[in-house]
Amino acid sequence: MDLPTTDRFGAFVMIEKLEMFLAVAREEHFGRAAESLGIAQPTLSTGIKQLEDQLGVQLFFRGSRFGGLTPEGQRALVWARQIVGDARQLREEMRFSRDGLTGQLRIAVIPTALTWAAKLTTWFGNKHPNVRFTILSRNSMEILSMLENLDIDAGISYLDNEPTGRVSTEPLYNESYMLVCNEASSFAGRKSVKWKELAEERICLLTPDMQNRRIINRHFGEAGIMPEARIESNSTVVLVANVLDGGWITVLPADLAEFLTAGKPLKTIPLVGVHTGHTVGLVAPYREPHTPVLRALLSEARRISEV
Repeated sequence: MDLPTTDRFGAFVMIEKLEMFLAVAREEHFGRAAESLGIAQPTLSTGIKQLEDQLGVQLFFRGSRFGGLTPEGQRALVWARQIVGDARQLREEMRFSRDGLTGQLRIAVIPTALTWAAKLTTWFGNKHPNVRFTILSRNSMEILSMLENLDIDAGISYLDNEPTGRVSTEPLYNESYMLVCNEASSFAGRKSVKWKELAEERICLLTPDMQNRRIINRHFGEAGIMPEARIESNSTVVLVANVLDGGWITVLPADLAEFLTAGKPLKTIPLVGVHTGHTVGLVAPYREPHTPVLRALLSEARRISEV
């Protein structure tokens, strides 16, 4: 039975206000939330006030600055994510029935897996040319937060090193590690290098907020060393540039190391001596059924997986 026009309009307005609510909860700032939605701040404030009136509760603590969610706001946030997620999924299902596989996929990727993101989107895009992609480089914690807040459709991250929460996953590959050094390095002619040999070396690494860095630190600990990283960056390009120009060494996953050093006077050498190998894969919000485009993406990840 079709909803009356007024009820359909009311449902649309409620979804719109819930989107505003999610934006404020995500940005923790009314001005930034309005900017992210492309609306004026007074429009946002009015929408939030109307939502509070409809629900009969105060969602945010108000003051001269953003005061955070009230207890009622925290409970409403769980429902808002579910309702908005269901509404988006409904739109995707209807678009699929009308136009086939189309739309925009937003994927956040840990920096060390960006080459795999390119593989996945290239293979997928060849099969489904009407799907567009936005690829963002983020750390693993940011990816989980963005999935929870509906800011992305999927992510590529570690599956087995730290908790991922309630998500759907498809493993892509097992990570192994390479020493990256200049051709002038004393390691350059080696077939392998032990982790413990890096104790006193000039080493540059990813920043500690990156899960890859935490994994590498743990491997150093297993080897009985903890070298000091004199240069830290959230960019793997910066690390390789320092190895190329400054006589440093770094440690990177094998696939990324080969990509970043191709055509440069650099060497990649397998690191041995501790147990390594963490699984990286596609993660998506746990939802049954998934949208058609996410179902297809998970299926493609399963097809190209090396695990």
